Formats: sequence, C-alpha cells, structure tokens
Amino acid sequence: MRCADITRKTKETDISLKVNLDGGEVKIQTGIGFFDHMLNSFATHGGFGLELTVKGDLEVDEHHTVEDTGIVLGKAFSDALGDKGSIDRFGSFYVPMDEALAFASVDISGRPFLVFDADFPQERCGGYGCAMTVEFMRAFAYNAGITLHIKSLYGDNSHHITEAVYKAVAHALRLAVKQNDLNKPLSTKGVL
Repeated sequence: MRCADITRKTKETDISLKVNLDGGEVKIQTGIGFFDHMLNSFATHGGFGLELTVKGDLEVDEHHTVEDTGIVLGKAFSDALGDKGSIDRFGSFYVPMDEALAFASVDISGRPFLVFDADFPQERCGGYGCAMTVEFMRAFAYNAGITLHIKSLYGDNSHHITEAVYKAVAHALRLAVKQNDLNKPLSTKGVL
C-alpha cells in the first residue's frame, strides 16, 4: 500500500493527514468550507484516500491553513511514492466545469517547479480567497517534489475555475502515480 501519515504542528496550524494513493476513505475538515470542497474533489477525482484535519489561525485569515495543508499533503505524496519506481511518472488532463476549462500537467520528477496561469474574476469563494489556489499548488508541488503546470484557459466564474483546476491536477496525478510493470523508475538516469 502506498500510504503516508503525517502530523505537523506550528504556532499557526495543527495538521493531521493520512493519504493512500490507491484509494480509501475521504474525510476532510479544514475549517474552510470551500477548501474542504476542493480537497474532496481532489481526492475523489484522483482516486486517493485522504483523511485530513486542520486547525488553523482562521481568525487571522485562511493563508496559513491553505498553504500548510499544501506542505503536508505534498510531503505525504512524496513519502507514499517512496523511490518512485514503477509509476507512469507523467500525467496531463483537461477538465471542463460549465463555462470554465482548466489544464494540468505533472511530472513526478523529484525536481519541484510550478507554472500557474489562472485568473479569478471574483476574489472569493465563500471563506476561501481564490489567490490561495496558487499558494496551495506551490506548497504541494515543492513538497511533493513534482513539476506541475496549471492553466485556466477561460472561465467567468471563480468557483468553476478553481474547481476545474483542482480536478485537473487530481486527474493528472492519478495518471502519473499509476503503477506499471517496469520495476524501475521511468528515467534514463535510473532514479527520480
């Protein structure tokens, strides 16, 4: 089983997270309703088991909660993947959400990088500032050790754009973490 269990406590957040790349229960509580919705979509569309509890300093704002969740989820993905042997490594996916269309492409390379190109016409979705999407994705990509490209091609509704982004990333990851029969990392170097 490709699983990881991580806890992280700082002066700003207290996070407990379990991830199973091969599926399982999805139970998420961050204190931010829209963020819970996005992480539920991420887990469901990625085919991942995800149990997450976050207590953050929401009296300040949502930034620490969202970014720190990305950090912990990224570390958990890295731990669950181990030496990254026998995975397909690459994944790309388009997701339409009503009038919005988003694209994500991932390389589980050990070389963290993020390219993020998305505009959000409305600043907020409930208690979630849409600008937090790039913060979450950056924290996740850098701590997972993946190269992640995200592009919103178009859209008029920030809820739809954000949800399409999360789902596109989830589907791209689902393809990239898929196991194959190579019994070695998909790399000319022999390691990832």
